[in-house]
Amino acid sequence: MNNSEKNIVIFNSRDLLLRIDIDKIVYFEADGNYTNIVTVNKLPGAAVGMNLGKVEAFMAEQLGSDASQFLRLGKRFIINLDYVYQINVQRQFIVLSDYDHFAYKVGVSKDALKKLKQIMVSARR
Repeated sequence: MNNSEKNIVIFNSRDLLLRIDIDKIVYFEADGNYTNIVTVNKLPGAAVGMNLGKVEAFMAEQLGSDASQFLRLGKRFIINLDYVYQINVQRQFIVLSDYDHFAYKVGVSKDALKKLKQIMVSARR
């Protein structure tokens, strides 16, 4: 795999092939047996026929240690830690942003946000 391909993940099913740069993935959101992929440029229709657990396992298998930039957050989300801008435990939301072009506000449980906050603080030490 060359350098330009090492950050690429390919989701391939019977009817769909998605080729996505992992640095452009902001978060994954569970939708029953499907998972929506939200990207920095808000590409429409990026959904794969896998539940969130399968996406989590797939990303770990495909990316190895690079998968550590993604974190399962509660039952509904896998987020890209590089885009964490704000964690509001009291109001139960997180804002994922590139500080320039987009900001996604996502509702998450208090427990999940407390764990995320602890991870983010620990990572800076």
